[in-house]
Amino acid sequence: MSALCDLHTHTTASDGQYTPSELVTLAKEKGLDLLAVTDHDTIAGVAEAMEAGDALGLTVIRGVELSAREYPNFHILGYGFRDGDTELARLCEKFRAGRDERKHKIVDFLREKGVEISLSEVEELAGGEVIARPHFAQALVRRGYVSTNREAFDRWLDTEEFRQKVKRFKADAKTCVEAIKSAGGNVSLAHPYQIGLLDGELETLVFRLKGWGLDAIECYYPRYSPEQQEFYLDLAEKYGLRQTGGSDFHGEKIKPGLKLSAYCLGLDWLSNIP
Repeated sequence: MSALCDLHTHTTASDGQYTPSELVTLAKEKGLDLLAVTDHDTIAGVAEAMEAGDALGLTVIRGVELSAREYPNFHILGYGFRDGDTELARLCEKFRAGRDERKHKIVDFLREKGVEISLSEVEELAGGEVIARPHFAQALVRRGYVSTNREAFDRWLDTEEFRQKVKRFKADAKTCVEAIKSAGGNVSLAHPYQIGLLDGELETLVFRLKGWGLDAIECYYPRYSPEQQEFYLDLAEKYGLRQTGGSDFHGEKIKPGLKLSAYCLGLDWLSNIP
């Protein structure tokens, strides 16, 4: 089965601009056949998205994007896993608690830098249960400390000092992969270039992930160079991995310039697709 799909999107359940229902409506208007909702470290928005998909005639599959601790921006995508009390659901609860604790640390860190942002203001902007860095970035823009979300990350929220002082719970990659697999799901490596490894180091990582159960690599992504895309396609072929693709859509206010994608991909290998 091939379908026009976007397998990497975010909603207000994590750090996206649109509610799950609104995102599904946008995907339907885009002409997609299938959408995966892959919020950061939570599956809280999946049920609403699937219900909206049923109402609109759009296939929505369960998804998640887990944060692995070995490297910055090392993310593991999960698809088609079971609902209910699974190891994945329990892991997501640990992530939620870690993010809840971190939001206080971010307020303190910014205060040390002479930046006064109230947590209540950030929580209002978030509108959901997960408070993430983009919500702080929005508050910094609103207060006039920076002109864009990207500037907020570059100055404060994605610096080495921030990473050292403002830590949160992250699971190791093996735990992330195995939690998804134990719930009957499939696993893809998200946007490999963001991990920051040299090609040889990345190939070694892919080989290790494959041994733990990796099924695919995100081979299609709006910000890849042609050379990066070709390398990931070669890695997928070399290690017998499938190809996934997605926009990493968060909404225009969160990540300007990133729109929903419509990649034509073979999806027969994915679990639990109607």
